[in-house]
Amino acid sequence: MARTPTTAVPLGFQAPAFELPNPVNGLTQTSEGLMSGGPTVIVFMCNHCPFVVHILEEFVRFAHEAIDKGVNVIAISSNEVTGYPMDGPEHMAALAKEHGFRFPYLYDESQDIAKAYEAACTPDFSVFDANQRCVYRGQFDGARPGNDIPVTGADMRRVLDLLLAGQAIPEEGQIPSLGCNIKWKPE
Repeated sequence: MARTPTTAVPLGFQAPAFELPNPVNGLTQTSEGLMSGGPTVIVFMCNHCPFVVHILEEFVRFAHEAIDKGVNVIAISSNEVTGYPMDGPEHMAALAKEHGFRFPYLYDESQDIAKAYEAACTPDFSVFDANQRCVYRGQFDGARPGNDIPVTGADMRRVLDLLLAGQAIPEEGQIPSLGCNIKWKPE
């Protein structure tokens, strides 16, 4: 596992559009349909990454709380599956069902969407305002496998609280997420 941080990109970028399959329900879903009506959290994740596994239970709790507050939550897996079959669509659907995801877990087989969002690791978080402008790129919280920091989602909760209260999200203090590198297909 290569410890890889979130790519630093200027905030304020418009969320790239996408159309991706959802292995859970067999539908193709679009950013237009999923990101309307409020702020959106997008996380690039996968099934096998120990960084994702470490936060998964609390992330699902956070996501469901966010959804109940009117926030859109979207998970996307972009890993190539030849070398990482646990990240394939059938396993994605099983993980989503096992943990009761109330948010879509989409499959980016081409990896074009991960590239468009400049995602680098799993988990890789971006938060967009209701106009689909990025206001946060950073960590869920400071917990990492083996560092003994409790998994709370404190950073993401703070961002959503500010966003939902109509307050600006400060650019300083946005700590990059850290995780396994996205498993890119050979060029």
